[in-house]
Amino acid sequence: MARILRTTPIQWFRTLTAKFSSCLRALLPLSIYMYQYNANNETENQQVRTLQPFLFVLIEMATAETKAVGLFDVLPEGCVANVLSFTSPSDACRSSSVSTTFRSAADSDAVWDRFLPPECESIISRSADSSSLPFSSKKELYLRLCDHPLLIDDGKKSFFLEKRSGKKCFMLSPKELLVVWIENPRYWKWTSLPDARFPEVAELISVCWLEIRGKISTCMLSPATLYATYLVFKPTTELYGFNYHPVEVTVGLVGAEVHKRMVYLDTEGGGSERSQIVRRRGIGLFNRARILGFPAPQPQEIDDARYPKKRGDGWLEIELGEFFNGEENGELEMSVLELKGGHWKGGLIVQGIEIRAKESK
Repeated sequence: MARILRTTPIQWFRTLTAKFSSCLRALLPLSIYMYQYNANNETENQQVRTLQPFLFVLIEMATAETKAVGLFDVLPEGCVANVLSFTSPSDACRSSSVSTTFRSAADSDAVWDRFLPPECESIISRSADSSSLPFSSKKELYLRLCDHPLLIDDGKKSFFLEKRSGKKCFMLSPKELLVVWIENPRYWKWTSLPDARFPEVAELISVCWLEIRGKISTCMLSPATLYATYLVFKPTTELYGFNYHPVEVTVGLVGAEVHKRMVYLDTEGGGSERSQIVRRRGIGLFNRARILGFPAPQPQEIDDARYPKKRGDGWLEIELGEFFNGEENGELEMSVLELKGGHWKGGLIVQGIEIRAKESK
């Protein structure tokens, strides 16, 4: 064993797979080795993590060989927990069926503490409900943060985890966004809805200039992670002005090149035949054209248009774009703009902009 511990994890894995034909024989020394291996060196710690897919294949293969005789029960629970902490939350849950030792290890705080973000405790402390957050174990806390987003920063943001990976995700409420004219009750109003994540959300009454912008520091996001950003909204019964008019959405770091595209906020994607409703308080270009005798604007065809999708919570979301959070620090900015048409539009309720890690496959 002393000679083995002088090798790297990758070398040890290759030696095992070449030497042993039985996956059980391979898994036992590998488990003990990873338990004892000092992974303080960052480079070698990364090597250990590359074993994750191979390790769980061994676990699944060995399950069939060992269930009947319970050979895995001879492994120390701490050893098993250390091995599982190098896998993923979904792998840890599946491993519970291997043996009673695995089940106990898979539920242990030692495993789930590794799956929680390092800054998790600090983020939770920014919530008014941090002292009353109900959980009896790290696994229960993990699952709660996946299924029940936590309001932080005076209720202006919500924090949650992507269930498969444990990556940090956020939603910015309208109070955290820059929304032009939002304080003018002629154009926007604050409203409360029972299915909303925040105490108040913003309802668009009528504007001819739609501008919504949000920012978040990349330091708040999980590193080396692909994110997608979404506008989360729902239409009212008085939705108008969006059926033939796409909006421009952008995502990118402040001061750097941004990704732009056109999307529809109308669920019918420009195919609606219902007439435009124009309020008396403003006359857009659509009406000016009629008054002056010019032809009215025709419905626009946008090849790159995207359409809203219904979420599990009953709201709609439209993807604004993707962003890979690498080593560059800065502010990620997202925007939803309709500034050029000049026509009036209204009937949207905006819950916020969500920054969500792409689900692991």
